[in-house]
Amino acid sequence: MDSSQVLVVGGTGYLGSQVIAALLDRGKQVRALVRPGSDAGRLEAAGVAIARGDMMDPGSLERAVGDVDAVVTTAAGYTGHSRGDTSEIDVVGNRNLIDSAAQAGVRRFVLTSILTCDQTPQVPHFWHKKLAEDRLEDKHVAFVALRPGAFLDQLTRFGGDPFSRGSLSWLGSPRVPLTFILTSDLAAYLAAAVDADIAAGERIDIGWDRPVSIQDVADISGSLLGRPITVAPGPTGGPGAPDDGVSVPPDMAAMLEWFETGRYVANTTRQGEVFNIPTAEDAIERFTSGPAGTARSTPASTWLRETGTRESSRLSSANSSTRR
Repeated sequence: MDSSQVLVVGGTGYLGSQVIAALLDRGKQVRALVRPGSDAGRLEAAGVAIARGDMMDPGSLERAVGDVDAVVTTAAGYTGHSRGDTSEIDVVGNRNLIDSAAQAGVRRFVLTSILTCDQTPQVPHFWHKKLAEDRLEDKHVAFVALRPGAFLDQLTRFGGDPFSRGSLSWLGSPRVPLTFILTSDLAAYLAAAVDADIAAGERIDIGWDRPVSIQDVADISGSLLGRPITVAPGPTGGPGAPDDGVSVPPDMAAMLEWFETGRYVANTTRQGEVFNIPTAEDAIERFTSGPAGTARSTPASTWLRETGTRESSRLSSANSSTRR
């Protein structure tokens, strides 16, 4: 087992818990930042060291980051998934975490960013990721930012399993292509990025072999399952949805408007050099095969193990150069 320790911030969440599993699978020792009062039993049972703290408490972050080799953060306060989550976490909390990592001199900081974050000041949670990237650069932290597209397995599961009910929920136009990902694939890439041969300061778009529309997803899913899959307006309205009297939060509305431009599209060239690029058909097949509309075990970590030469090198910040 690798004796170096990786701190995961956001490890009790849907993405973060899968990152921890992928790191453990790679033989890493993992420490997770967990808020006081939050249940960490499942993480402890898996052999994860627990650092009690909060992104809004700089002192707790200094203790958590202290002697770790690397940091991976999947924290996203804007989602409001957990008690205490707010957009302040995405601004002040990220700043606190980055400053602690700079002070500790971590070898690598892996940030879960967002595709096109540097083009979208009108979408607050996108822009906050861009500000985090800038802070990492300003503080001379040896970082890698992965910029994933939209989480297909999360966006389409509102209301239950989309395939048992025969329809994918969607909040916008069904025929505008954009970049999607699966959570499990991104988790594998984030874990691999800890040691991958990547220069400090790289921002890497993450997606599939091509952008697809949600109608394309429905058509491919239906072909795989042997029955029609439709696209239904989401339960909270949105562009193209009927007026059901339910308001869309401003941040989400701005994101949906950006999706409608057709510019939410990844350049996956660098992704293919460092990790791999799933085809839309492969990803959707795994999505349809998973329980309750969630992707079954990702092949990303398997492919990365089989092509280990792509992620075997450790780079120090002293000999790294910035790649945009």
